[in-house]
Amino acid sequence: MQTTPLGRRIRFGSVNAEHLELCSSDDWRAMLRDFIVPWAVASTELGDDVLEVGPGPGMTTDLLRHQVPKLTAVELDEQLAAALTARLAGTNVEIVRADATAMPFDGGRFSAAVSFTMLHHVPTIELQDRLFAEVARVLASGGVFVASDSLASADLAAFHHGDVYNPVDPVTVEGRLMAASFTSVDVQQNDFGWAARARR
Repeated sequence: MQTTPLGRRIRFGSVNAEHLELCSSDDWRAMLRDFIVPWAVASTELGDDVLEVGPGPGMTTDLLRHQVPKLTAVELDEQLAAALTARLAGTNVEIVRADATAMPFDGGRFSAAVSFTMLHHVPTIELQDRLFAEVARVLASGGVFVASDSLASADLAAFHHGDVYNPVDPVTVEGRLMAASFTSVDVQQNDFGWAARARR
């Protein structure tokens, strides 16, 4: 099995069995815990009311909920949202089943928003940009958006057979986030993925 960061859960369609198995595995949990989330978040202060876009099976949710006072996770998939709601009942996490391109939240509510390894499952550039704009809408002034995803590769494209696979070119991220009303955009890249931090 490839040990580089792979894709997470499809936001806008079905997911193949191998993908869901990987995204629920201990190996993926360790990758998120030890590499992806710390690298993407770094020293960023997320504040006390945080939005997670596309939690999938909830591996990143489990990590984040111990770091912030309140976490709201938006998940489109009905079964995943129901499973997360049941599993995280009584915690500081609220699961909301919704489309991240049209979220049911007041503008300016959240202190921060995060999205880990799911943007490549948004099927078009236009919808990705709509998601960026919607995140900007629900963030408070000065709030931060932390996003990360894997780099495009033939191996990942093959792994996503039957899935939506629309990787984000990190070269375009700064301009696209600024067009969505973010400022102070910082994009970093390594051999496997990219991470961006941007202010509202």
